[in-house]
Amino acid sequence: MTAIPQQVLDRQKSALNALTATQATLFAGFEKLVDLNLKVVKATLDEVAQTSQQAIGVKDPQEATAFASSLVQPSAEKALAYGKHVYDIVAGVQGELAKLAEAQIAEGQQQVADAVEQFSKNAPTGSESAVALLKSSLATANGAYDSLSKAAKQAVEVAESNLNAAANATFKAASDAAEVAGKTTRAARRA
Repeated sequence: MTAIPQQVLDRQKSALNALTATQATLFAGFEKLVDLNLKVVKATLDEVAQTSQQAIGVKDPQEATAFASSLVQPSAEKALAYGKHVYDIVAGVQGELAKLAEAQIAEGQQQVADAVEQFSKNAPTGSESAVALLKSSLATANGAYDSLSKAAKQAVEVAESNLNAAANATFKAASDAAEVAGKTTRAARRA
């Protein structure tokens, strides 16, 4: 078999492997999200049953206010935890897809470099400057891609850091609100 058809077959096999890996990554992420949601639904149903039983025992408005206030902080914590789990799953899938994309890009860069090298070996006499320009352009493009890739990774890290800071601030605000509600309820009971 000649080199060109073998290269085409290798590229097709590589593309099929990349597609299969991408599908597997996406499906694994979907599976994790479904599993998380099933666990959340089951836990929520159990908590609703338990909370309903506790609510039946409420006898006066002050007790009802205290009961409602006691539900605020755990609900906020659970919502934040759920959001964090979803984010972790999505970030994990995104990271895996980024690795697969980087591998495909690296392979593509190598194929282009090989093609340029093959071209340079078979270039006619006097085309050395054109070949040098082509190699220089390829090196510049690869350098630009590397710089953009690093910048994108840094942007993702900054975004993740900001998201964590926002989640922590939201959690603190919810905790503070629950604490104030609890103090108000206790003060109302004393009065």
